[in-house]
Amino acid sequence: MSRFTGRVAIVTGAASGIGKEIAFKLAAEGGIPVIADLNLDAANATAKEIKAKGADAFAVAMNVTDEAQVEKGIGDTMAKYGRIDVLVSNAGIQIVRPLVDFPFADWKKLLSIHLDGAFLTTKACLKHMYAARYGRVVYMGSVHSKEASKLKAPYVTAKHGLIGLAKVLAKEGAEYNVAANVVCPGFVRTPLVDKQIPEQAKELNISEDDVIKHVMLKDTVDGQFTTTDEVAEAVLYFAAARSTALTGQSMVVSHGWFMQ
Repeated sequence: MSRFTGRVAIVTGAASGIGKEIAFKLAAEGGIPVIADLNLDAANATAKEIKAKGADAFAVAMNVTDEAQVEKGIGDTMAKYGRIDVLVSNAGIQIVRPLVDFPFADWKKLLSIHLDGAFLTTKACLKHMYAARYGRVVYMGSVHSKEASKLKAPYVTAKHGLIGLAKVLAKEGAEYNVAANVVCPGFVRTPLVDKQIPEQAKELNISEDDVIKHVMLKDTVDGQFTTTDEVAEAVLYFAAARSTALTGQSMVVSHGWFMQ
C-alpha cells in the first residue's frame, strides 16, 4: 500500500508551481489531492491532468483570505469524500520593495495571503481532523522563515510567523493526533521567483545574472536552485508521518543555504 492510499489532501495554490508538484506526488502515492486555487480554471486543468494518469483529484475555487470561500471549499471536500487527512498550506505571493517606502496596502495583502490564509484553512480543516483523530498540516515556509533578505519585509515576517503557528498547532493538536510542520525551501525556479529576478535587478541596480549568482544562490553549497521535486518530497515526508514525533519541527530544503 502506498503512503497516501485513501488519504484526502487539501493543497492550496496547487494549480501551478510547488503546489502542483505536491498534488501530483500525492496522487502518484494513492492520495486524493484537492486542488484549491484562486484560479478555478487552472485548478480544474491540474485535476484533469491527474485524473488522466488514473488517479482521483478534485478542484475547488479558493481565495485563502476569504473565510466564506475557504469554508465552502472545505465543506465541498467533506461532502464529496467525507474526510480531510492532510492540509498543505502553500498559496503565497511575493512583493519586493525597500521597507522605507513599502506600501501599507501591499504589506497587508502579502500578510493576509500567507498568514490569514494559513490560519483560515487550518481552522476550517481542524474540526474534521479532530473528529477523525488524525491530521497532518504542512505549511510552506521558506529559508526566510529563519533568515532575512533586503526588500522582503512582509514576506520574511509572514514566513517567520508560520513557524509560530505550527508550534501552537503542534501543542493544541497533539491530543487529537494532529501534527504540524513547516517546509522551508530556498529559491525555487517558479514563476514567483522568475518575476523577482528583474525586480531585484532593478532595485539593486545589478544584472539579472548577478541577482541569481550573487543574491539568490550565493550561500548555497553548489550554486543550484532548489527544485519543486525536492520541496514536494519534504512535504510528503511530513504529511506521511506515522506519529507526532516530528510535530512542531521545520525542515530547510535549500542546497545548504542556511544550515541548522
